[in-house]
Parts: sequence; C-alpha cells; structure tokens
Amino acid sequence: GHFEYTEYFHMPWLWHTNIATVLMVGLGGASTQRAYARDYPEVSVETAELDPMVATLARQYFHYQTPPRHQVVESDGRMYLRRSQKRYDLIVMDAYSHNRYGSFLPQHLATREFFELAGTRLATNGVLCYNVMGTLQGRDSRVVGSVYNTMKAVFPQVYLFSVLESRNVILLATKHPRKTHFNGLRQGAGALTGRGRAKRAGFADRLYQFHGEPPAGSAGAPVLTDDYAPLDGLLHPQSLEGK
Repeated sequence: GHFEYTEYFHMPWLWHTNIATVLMVGLGGASTQRAYARDYPEVSVETAELDPMVATLARQYFHYQTPPRHQVVESDGRMYLRRSQKRYDLIVMDAYSHNRYGSFLPQHLATREFFELAGTRLATNGVLCYNVMGTLQGRDSRVVGSVYNTMKAVFPQVYLFSVLESRNVILLATKHPRKTHFNGLRQGAGALTGRGRAKRAGFADRLYQFHGEPPAGSAGAPVLTDDYAPLDGLLHPQSLEGK
C-alpha cells in the first residue's frame, strides 16, 4: 500500500513544526495514516472517506487498525469540512474518482469555492497539501497548472514537489504572506532532524524536488470554479473530441 508520493505528505512539517491536528480526505490503503500513527503518535488524525468499502479493505488487506488518536468517518470530504467547526494544522487531499477515461480529481474538491472553505478550516499557520496526478511538463501539466492557479487565487503562497517515481505532483498552500525559499527549507529540515521530528528516510533529499515558482502548465490554465471545472478534459483531452 505504499507509494513514494505519500512521503511528500510529511513535507508540511517544514512550514508548521508543531502540527497537532490533521484532516485527511481519502483513505486508500491507509499508508499515510499508518505512517503518521507511527511517526507522530501524539497527533490527532481524522480521515474522511466516501466509500465504506475502502475502509473495510484498508483494515482487511493493509493492516490499518485505527489508532487511539485516529478517526475514520464515512463522508464526502467537502461536506465534512462544511460541517466541521474545527481548525486543522494540516489538511491532506488524496481523493480520486474514476470513469472510462481513467482516474481524475473529483471536481468539487478542486474548485476555488472548495479552497476557500478549506482556508476557513485551517489554523493560522496551517498547510493544505494536495496530491495531483500529472506532470510539470507536457500534456498532463495542464491539470497541475489549473489546480495551482485555483489554489493561488485563494492562498498567498503555493509550492510544488514533483515526485520522481510516479506521475504525481504535490502542491502545498499556506496562509503565510512571505515566500519560502529552498535555503530556508534546508535549514528547517536540519532543525527538524535535530529535534527528531523528521523521521522519514530521504526526507532531506526530497527537498530537491521543491519548486517555488508557478509550473509551466499554469500559463493560460483556467481557475476552476463550481460552475466551471473541466478537470476530466484537462487530464484527458481526447475525451472532449467531437463535443
């Protein structure tokens, strides 16, 4: 159940060094939840998972036994955020839908209205971490560019990590007005390692996948809204042929 891209869900500690409350949208094989339970046992983690069968499979086949500080709730992620009155230090988005063209982001979880809602549920130093299937170059860079532009329309700072072993890009958004640069992250990684907080193998090496500038695919890419979010077409343009 482990994929390299989930290792980048630990990078938010560079921006918020005292994460205590986390919301994860999407359970999958629970590799991220299990890693957080092992590395940060004092952190409270809530997971919103729409499909109850996913939770059943995670327990049966991926050995996820819900730890004392963890909770899995059967709910749509946006609905869960709307109903919640909590403030989270970190929100991790890793939810996907499927159709005959393949996997794609659920539209209602990638719009400006969604990110505005998520922003109201983040603490002052909170971080939003978002997994996007795509690339920084080529055809699949357009969906990354649109999600980036949409997040940037809401949050003052948005950063990217390009995953080496798969076609995933991890976007991180913060409320902090001042931009973070590579040297600052490297110093922060050293401090986290010294405190025993950076426990993942290769944590410092993943800094070299950091991108502080807008991705190439953001040029001309639309800001996604509840009224206009053509994610399926951006990721699979052939599906729009003849329409």
